[in-house]
Amino acid sequence: MSSVKNIFSLGFILSVCLIACSPNNVKVEDSYKKYFEENKVTGTFGLFDNGTGQFIIYNLSRFKDSSYLPASTFKIVNSLIGIETGRVSNEKMVIKWNGKVNVFPGGDTAHDWNRDLTMEQAFAASALPYYQEVARRIGKDTMQRWIDSLQYGNKQIGAAVDSFWINNTLKVTADEQMGLVKRLYFAQLPFQKRTQEIVKKMMIRENNANYQLAYKTGLGFKENGNLVGWIIGWIEENKHPYFFVLNTEGPKDAKMIEARMNILKAILKEQGFFEGKR
Repeated sequence: MSSVKNIFSLGFILSVCLIACSPNNVKVEDSYKKYFEENKVTGTFGLFDNGTGQFIIYNLSRFKDSSYLPASTFKIVNSLIGIETGRVSNEKMVIKWNGKVNVFPGGDTAHDWNRDLTMEQAFAASALPYYQEVARRIGKDTMQRWIDSLQYGNKQIGAAVDSFWINNTLKVTADEQMGLVKRLYFAQLPFQKRTQEIVKKMMIRENNANYQLAYKTGLGFKENGNLVGWIIGWIEENKHPYFFVLNTEGPKDAKMIEARMNILKAILKEQGFFEGKR
């Protein structure tokens, strides 16, 4: 069974790569540089129109060829594996708080983490302790088998099963992140449909008459101390999905949480989203 999953996953990734590398359906949009400069960061952005097969990409070489720690975007994969293996029953499963007061790197108390949480609450709050416990329950060997099956990033998890996605062991390109969210949306990952539908639903952050915006953020530090940010997901208007990946980088004191959302919303607005007319 695992060999079938490997073939399926690899075949899809190769097809995504071929699409991304085709000059006929990729528009390189250098003008987006202004949004990164306004927010004092560098990075890359890609938007894929599923209906036409067209890509709009800023900084193509970084999008295709540069790998970074996935940080909290790995909660998508961690959730999928946890549910599929039964370590997590569903999005309502509670993991008790261990009583340790968690703080963010800047020193602020992580109030939303310091309590008993369901998976959907932990996903929304990007609660690291919850997902570290999920990873420990999954176990190193099982985690590695699923990462291999997904062909996710460099497939390296190292010795620490509860921190490889935040310590620069596991790395992934923006292009690979695009493949992940696209396959999740269409339930094409090697998991049961129920598993994928649960995680897909957890990703929805805004849902109204004009659009549905679904995403997972990520924030972590490179080996050189630079701060890396992610937002990966999709925006859907009139039942038509568009998939996006934003990757940002700046100094360790960059206001990355605000910067990455500013950039995403500015680009999507420039592209005519949020009005239900796409």
